[in-house]
Amino acid sequence: VQLQASGGGLVQVGGSLRLSCAASTRTFSFSRYSMGWFRQAPGKEREFVAVIVWSGSSTYYADSVKGRFTISRDNAKNTVYLQMNSLKPEDTAVYYCAVHRRRMVVTITNSDFGSWGQGTQVTVSS
Repeated sequence: VQLQASGGGLVQVGGSLRLSCAASTRTFSFSRYSMGWFRQAPGKEREFVAVIVWSGSSTYYADSVKGRFTISRDNAKNTVYLQMNSLKPEDTAVYYCAVHRRRMVVTITNSDFGSWGQGTQVTVSS
């Protein structure tokens, strides 16, 4: 499966952005896999941001974004979203989406995810 992330850009502190990630394959059962968003800032390791289970019924967030970010999905469109509000300079990073390696399982560990998209840059200016 190939993942295409989009929606990043330059925004001021307190602003909002909505990221999208579309899965482009007809053979991939999108609705059977948890999807995650991760981010990597310069000089830092890639870190977990949010994950949504295959049905969309449950979501999990990193403490640093809880209450500000919302992950959602549209299984009919094979797309997962990340709504980011009240952005802070420390949110500046390349944001990646990824699909969990196992069907109908949810974890937040980087190594449990694969098919990483190309990433989209988010820059929050103060």
